[in-house]
Amino acid sequence: MGVERPWATASGMADEQAGRPMSVDTPLRVASNTKTFVAATILRFWERGLIDLDGPIAQQIDPLFNALLAAAGYRTERITVRHLLNHSGGLVDHTDDPEFFATVSREPQRLWTREEQVRLGAKFSAPLSEPGTRFSYSDTGYILLGDIVERISGTTLAAAVRREMKFDRLGLTSSWWEISEPQPPHSQPRARQFFGDVDATGISASMDLYGGGGLVMSVRDLATFFAALFEGHVFDSPDTLREMLSQGRHEGAHGYRLGMAVETVGGAEVYSHLGFWGTAAYYAPAQGIAVAGFAIRREARDTLVSVIRQLLAAEGWHG
Repeated sequence: MGVERPWATASGMADEQAGRPMSVDTPLRVASNTKTFVAATILRFWERGLIDLDGPIAQQIDPLFNALLAAAGYRTERITVRHLLNHSGGLVDHTDDPEFFATVSREPQRLWTREEQVRLGAKFSAPLSEPGTRFSYSDTGYILLGDIVERISGTTLAAAVRREMKFDRLGLTSSWWEISEPQPPHSQPRARQFFGDVDATGISASMDLYGGGGLVMSVRDLATFFAALFEGHVFDSPDTLREMLSQGRHEGAHGYRLGMAVETVGGAEVYSHLGFWGTAAYYAPAQGIAVAGFAIRREARDTLVSVIRQLLAAEGWHG
């Protein structure tokens, strides 16, 4: 049975204490879904000749970050922008350091800086692999990409992503970058989000702000953006999307491209990204379908992903 498009549904409460129901326009922190936006912004710079994806990051990141990484054994003259985008630079993920989440739990209102997080990653581990040889997911790498975006654009990461990803033109009226931008007028209050029994809603956004995460948006806005990205409304040239979806030669390259995961669902290739708190966005090129979903509890994310995959694999969604 086919489903009328566009189609949306919501259930449950965005804020049970306030008696506020969830809707498809309720904003939530999307965490690592932000990486797709950062990667696409870098690709926008690439298509205009402002950055070399295969150029080393040594001269493109803050000199302090370069010094911190070099002191920890990272060969930044061999790590490229592309390596950061597809997580093959051998960079550690600073969030894997138990000290990070212990500090977040102990000091939820602590204001983290980009420098502190890069420093934490550099201190936590030496390189995990030689650049360009193996996939290893790294929030720290995307923090460096956020720094590169700011250095190229001459403005904040939030402003650059908003402009390059055409938020206003696409009508993303329930999307903003926490701390860096005010909440858009007339958008709904942000939903509460939980990690186990912990209400994580009030944790400072600075824990995940600088490129690996940072965006708040509604499920409608996230699906709208994924459709626009794949359907020619973000990049100037279709070659740019092909570059974004190009597969590297490193170990593990089959599952992740430049800011985008890839898998086979129902016999067809689909592209996606997930967010830590319970968010997911998918695009199925064969069907021309964008699907996004949110769960307010982190442990429900696997169920959400399963439902989305079932929808995309269902016979009624083909053709």
